[in-house]
Amino acid sequence: MSKRHIQECVQSSLENYLRDLHGTEPDGMYDMLVTVVEKPLLEVVMRHADNNQSKAAQWLGLNRNTLRKKLLEHKLVK
Repeated sequence: MSKRHIQECVQSSLENYLRDLHGTEPDGMYDMLVTVVEKPLLEVVMRHADNNQSKAAQWLGLNRNTLRKKLLEHKLVK
C-alpha cells in the first residue's frame, strides 16, 4: 500500500463523514481525526515491533517517552 492510497482512504472517509452530517457544520474535526487515526496506528506499529517501545518510537519518529505517553492515553499499556 502506498502513501497515496492511505491519503485517498482518509480523503474518502472525510468526504463521507461530511456528507453524513447532512449540512450540519462539523466541530473539532482535527482532534477527532488525530484520535481515531492515532490509536490504530499505535496498535499496528506496536504489534509489528513486538511491543518493543524503543523500536516503535524509532519507526514513528517519536521520543520513547512521547510514545509511552500516547500508549497510556489510548490505554494500550498499563
